[in-house]
Amino acid sequence: MDEATTVTPPANTGYDIYSALAQRFGDEHFVRQDTRTGMPVVWVTAERLIGSLQFLRDMSAPFNLLFDLSAVDERLRNNRQGLPASDFTVFYQLMSIDRNADIMLKVALDKDSLRLPSCVSVFPCANWYEREVWDMFGVEFTGHPHLTRILMPPNWSGHPLRRDYPARATEFDPYTMTLESQQADQEALKFEPEDWGMERERGESEFMFLNLGPNHPSAHGAFRIVLQLDGEEIIDCVPDIGYHHRGAEKMAERQSWHSFIPYTDRIDYTGGVMNNLPYILAVEKLAGIQVPARVETIRVMMAEMFRISSHLLFLGTYLQDLGAMTPVFFTFTDRQKAYEVIEGITGFRMHPAWFRIGGVMQDLPTGWEKLVQGFLDWMPKRLREYERTMMENTIFLERTRNVAPFNTREAIEWGVTGPNLRATGCNFDLRKQRPYSGYDNFEFEVPLAANGDVFDRGQIRIEEMRQSLRIIQQCVNNMPAGDYKADHPLTTPPPRERMLQHIETLITHFLQVSWGPVLPPNESMQMVEATKGINSYYLTSDGNTMSYRTRIRTPSFPHLQQIPALMRGGFVPDLIAHLGSIDFVMADVDR
Repeated sequence: MDEATTVTPPANTGYDIYSALAQRFGDEHFVRQDTRTGMPVVWVTAERLIGSLQFLRDMSAPFNLLFDLSAVDERLRNNRQGLPASDFTVFYQLMSIDRNADIMLKVALDKDSLRLPSCVSVFPCANWYEREVWDMFGVEFTGHPHLTRILMPPNWSGHPLRRDYPARATEFDPYTMTLESQQADQEALKFEPEDWGMERERGESEFMFLNLGPNHPSAHGAFRIVLQLDGEEIIDCVPDIGYHHRGAEKMAERQSWHSFIPYTDRIDYTGGVMNNLPYILAVEKLAGIQVPARVETIRVMMAEMFRISSHLLFLGTYLQDLGAMTPVFFTFTDRQKAYEVIEGITGFRMHPAWFRIGGVMQDLPTGWEKLVQGFLDWMPKRLREYERTMMENTIFLERTRNVAPFNTREAIEWGVTGPNLRATGCNFDLRKQRPYSGYDNFEFEVPLAANGDVFDRGQIRIEEMRQSLRIIQQCVNNMPAGDYKADHPLTTPPPRERMLQHIETLITHFLQVSWGPVLPPNESMQMVEATKGINSYYLTSDGNTMSYRTRIRTPSFPHLQQIPALMRGGFVPDLIAHLGSIDFVMADVDR
């Protein structure tokens, strides 16, 4: 767009994006909203939505990564002062790598006209996000290439994230299944190639349609890909997700701010407290809490421990997908040593739910330094052994070099973040670009590769484990003194000794524990560099004891969406290698 180029100066000049939009399309089409998300939030009219998205995508230092797209049912929300009238709101969060900045566009919809133009032609990765909004909220996107359910079964009735949709099993009639309904469910799962624009034959030869799944390819979770094959060549494929969908975002509407913490552990179930972190930080933004330096350092140490644990699981199953049976036993041995440290500090292994709003569950135990140092001394030589025996293996190199490569432009186009993006040479790591929880106090490097192929996606995670060990060593050497939680009335109950002396303190303690804290009405958002890419929580508080809307953006969701674009014209063995190199778990996709 020539207009975009002429009105937009280079990045990082403090230029007001809102003013650029108003100048291009007219001020009457936009309304600014003040939030605690840390980014400009702009309401745009539906007729200017696509133009605004194109404008932001095509400007210099563009907002060319569609980070998230979802919706909010506004009908029961009370605190909407100064906002456009809206029954349902669809929001688009765009990211600019060049600017290291984000912007959110919101569109207000009336309940009797839930329709917007599709933006798939602008951002290809909007495909699955728009299908999810249709599935969960019933918003129609005109012009979408295949607007069908994506997380719920094809014949599901209703849209679960609407506020009037039941949230608990006790609010439904008892479940029954007849022979007729079972047959209907099975029929609905049948794959019809014509629905996806596929041909059944070319010339005189028929294509074969093969179900890969739904089962566990390696240890990623229940996942299905329907392959259109000409011999070993993949003509096209359709990923089918949703088998792990538990309604985590719906659960957040019925849990207090504190009691939702254990649910976050189950999103990327290999990430442990790494899942707690973005949620905790987003809540602390809402509450206006500043945690002590000791809390920040403990959180960094435990998050990096889980990064190593998750990468070890990846490494073993990645090599197993390629046919090597032995490595998974070695990586699980080292993972066990990581869990001994995690269990010694938190009391749990995979899902400790150990972070708390305003701090952590308890202070570090006596002797933690020796426990952690033993792991730090053990791992470096193991990582070098993995490289020597696995990554430098000739057969392995043949199976991974130049297999399923993609470049930085393609990665951004499909919403790829984390190690898979950095494997293309793009130097973007939130721990460096947007430090949180005190990461700016640590010295570490961001590993990069260049080819963006299956090999690079594996090698870069070994390098990331080395840098995580480096960060943890600094935590051991420089752990600050102080308290393990913030003394803040909104999220930290009063100490017991004070509670026994003052009746007002006793009442406050009782309400905090039984009902939970009441957070001020506002919106906040926090991203973290999680194990598989950027994970974020976008929270809306209506001034209550629980979230009005919790949006969980996970990295694995767009990573799987990229598979068809990457594998068309490839071969089945290369698809298996690519699946192993993505590093995904299906709970992270489905939520």
